[in-house]
Amino acid sequence: MFWLIFVLFTVFMIILISGLLFYGEWAAFLSVIRNPEFRFAVVFTLWTSLIAIALAAVVAIPSGFILSRYNFPGKVLVDTLLDMPIVLPPLVSGLALLILFGPILGNALVSLGLDVVFSARGVVVAQWFIATPFAVKTFKQAFDAIDPRLENVARTLGYSPAEVFLRVTMPLARGGILGGLTMAWSRALGEFGATAMLAGITRMKTETLSVAIFLNMTIGDMEFAIATAVIMLLVALVLMSFFKVFTGTGVRL
Repeated sequence: MFWLIFVLFTVFMIILISGLLFYGEWAAFLSVIRNPEFRFAVVFTLWTSLIAIALAAVVAIPSGFILSRYNFPGKVLVDTLLDMPIVLPPLVSGLALLILFGPILGNALVSLGLDVVFSARGVVVAQWFIATPFAVKTFKQAFDAIDPRLENVARTLGYSPAEVFLRVTMPLARGGILGGLTMAWSRALGEFGATAMLAGITRMKTETLSVAIFLNMTIGDMEFAIATAVIMLLVALVLMSFFKVFTGTGVRL
């Protein structure tokens, strides 16, 4: 029975992906790739998501370590709070970000030249906000898997807390760290709801790949939308496959 369920679900996923791959005309892909709008969306998505993931790592590594190694009052509540971007619909997260960086902090940020709403910065902030909780949870699990006695032994050998973290904890958690970054980056690449609310949907300005699909679907340009969707699918497959092979967490190919 388990094999039957497993095989049926696998077949469903194959049919689902195949339908996306073979529904459109392959000749349309070349014209879409040459399209300046598509090229802008690709470059824009890559650099904003990479910045977002770098910021996510800065936040997620210490957050995941503290949640893994320390007990403090209200830990369960804090852990749940950090999970909220995963639970909430992206549109709700985007609305919360819009209020924070609009009416609450908007004037102060504009006076500093750091406007976030309806700008590329807003795209980075939205991607960071949505992707960071995935990294925090994965990093915490990676740190949980490390025996604290190994860190204690390093301390008895004269290592400082910083040296223990850099020379013992981080190398042992490398697989989980890479996995968390991969998952978070994949999530940032496909982010749409929070980005649309905070940065807006503006062609050739805040147009990520997800926004490009939405914009062209609304005007009936199915070829552009399908080609972009297929490229995003292939990127996601490559990223996840690379992670599983590189870290050894996947089954044999």
